[in-house]
Amino acid sequence: MAQDLNELKNMTLSGDAELDDLIEKWVKWDRNPKTKKEILKLIEAKDWGTLKLRLLKRIAFGTAGLRAEMRAGFDSMNDLVVVQTAQGLCAYLKEQYTDKSSWSERGIVFGYDARHNSKRFAELSALVFLKNNFRVYLFKRYAATPFVPFAIKKLNCLAGVQVTASHNPKKDNGYKVYWTNGAQIISPHDSGIHKAILKNLEPAENYWAIDEATLWSNALLSDPYEQVEPAYYDALLKTIPDSLLKANATCDLSFAYTAMHGIGYTYVSKAFEQVNMRPVVPVVQQVEPDPEFPTTPMPNPEEGKTSLDLAIKTATDQKCNIILANDPDADRLAVAEFDTSNKKYKLFNGNELGALLGWWALEMHKMRHPNADLSKCVMIASTVSSKILKSMAANDGFIFCETLTGFKWMANKAIEKELAGMTVLFAFEEAIGFMISTNVPDKDGVSAAAHVATMARYLHHEKGMTLQQKLTEIYKIYGYHTSICSYVTCSDQLMIQQIFNRLRTFNNGQANTYPRSILNGKYEIEHVRDLTTGYDSSAADKRAILPVSSSSQMITFTFKNGVVITLRTSGTEPKMKYYAEMCGKPADKGWDQLTQTLQDMEEALVNEFYEPEKNQLQRKSAD
Repeated sequence: MAQDLNELKNMTLSGDAELDDLIEKWVKWDRNPKTKKEILKLIEAKDWGTLKLRLLKRIAFGTAGLRAEMRAGFDSMNDLVVVQTAQGLCAYLKEQYTDKSSWSERGIVFGYDARHNSKRFAELSALVFLKNNFRVYLFKRYAATPFVPFAIKKLNCLAGVQVTASHNPKKDNGYKVYWTNGAQIISPHDSGIHKAILKNLEPAENYWAIDEATLWSNALLSDPYEQVEPAYYDALLKTIPDSLLKANATCDLSFAYTAMHGIGYTYVSKAFEQVNMRPVVPVVQQVEPDPEFPTTPMPNPEEGKTSLDLAIKTATDQKCNIILANDPDADRLAVAEFDTSNKKYKLFNGNELGALLGWWALEMHKMRHPNADLSKCVMIASTVSSKILKSMAANDGFIFCETLTGFKWMANKAIEKELAGMTVLFAFEEAIGFMISTNVPDKDGVSAAAHVATMARYLHHEKGMTLQQKLTEIYKIYGYHTSICSYVTCSDQLMIQQIFNRLRTFNNGQANTYPRSILNGKYEIEHVRDLTTGYDSSAADKRAILPVSSSSQMITFTFKNGVVITLRTSGTEPKMKYYAEMCGKPADKGWDQLTQTLQDMEEALVNEFYEPEKNQLQRKSAD
């Protein structure tokens, strides 16, 4: 360290007092030779612009915790940032739980996926907590993300962390923090932890000097797998009626499965065994963990057929009825079904799966409790997801709740309702995230795979229906709901801000004046809700009910014909997303016309509001 500081003294710094202070701190604090060398090379090259980007703005908690590229800098994922984050989280837990015995008795759980540095980041974090006399549960093997929130509840931990960047490209990693209730952190904990991090930036120890053998010699450290794994599958089995579990043995459907080079195969295989289904047909090129993601640089099953080409080939060759695909940390699930009418696989979007699994969760509940009072049951969806559950609730009598985007909001809402004596059956987001029961207060691609397989067998053997046929029946009962969810790519934060500011000052720069129509007045806008500023034109006081966040962009346009379109920035990727839905009534039989109207409106709105060509935005490639 002294040598690096001496070397720094011989270098010409930027002359910017704030930047130079942060440069000196980085060189002093970082003990990873690779990332320290990155910063020293940038200084040597006098690349002050890059250094400002890397050091002046600190990575902050977003929709899915911390997530960024792995490289040197306070804005990125690296050893030093992880140590600082762990120190801040530890200090915050001490503030919230002042009884020291809870630190060593209840402790914290850490899991990690198969990405580069995931295990290292988890071990560095574990060291920070061990040095502070916390009991630490650290998985010794790759952990499916749902296992961490489940472990918090099972082991009564104070908190938990999963090191993962989910479906992001291979260069990224992340840090998902879960609170004592098993759900991802929301306010005030996210801001409280961030403040605690800023107060604990200097590493208290040389955590880099401790090897794995020394780490595991600590009596406060243990691997929770043997306690958590059987309990997880026992809990899964209790969500499925015994009659269905027995009947699964007769299933003649076959399921192709891909883990997208992630860690899901072991967990989903065990789930299938537990629910009495025959083994999945693996996509052999993708079922083993590989942080390079060699066959799919974008390991996101939500991308559709562009990321599922190998799964479709395997399913076709093996004559599989259904394809199941987890993202690399196994918390999300994509599903496709062979369509005999056109000999192709129909890939369901997240809203369609939400409709199917929402129906299935209710169906299973009624099987277990034939005389259940549905007015005490709850289903939840994020505000950008389909309103199909809302339509079902209006018809069937259960409670529907809407939250902000992200499972951290839905899981906390589920826990709130459960504490109020309600039974939470299901929650989903359009980004193929599903939570069936509150066993895991987060999206869970492992249990979702088992439920989809059980549902498919039930429909096939007992109703003579495919998933697609059941979806059609759902629409006939509750109304046709068709949606388009897509995005344009933009890495220029200033451009993003300009685009959204133009929309909220549409009338000659006047605040809270938004577009009033699209296609030259053909489709008029009735209401606008802006969850960046808190403005809602439909409210008497013009104030939005849902929580507001000035750090992210989100505007929802409700049209007079019932179409709802939301524009928002992604919390994990350089994307400007859009979500469009047409909610038909059961009496509306012109489904093709509803679909065409939505397509016309979505295309016009994106062109008029995002202006992709003018602003040089990259559209999502067609499947």
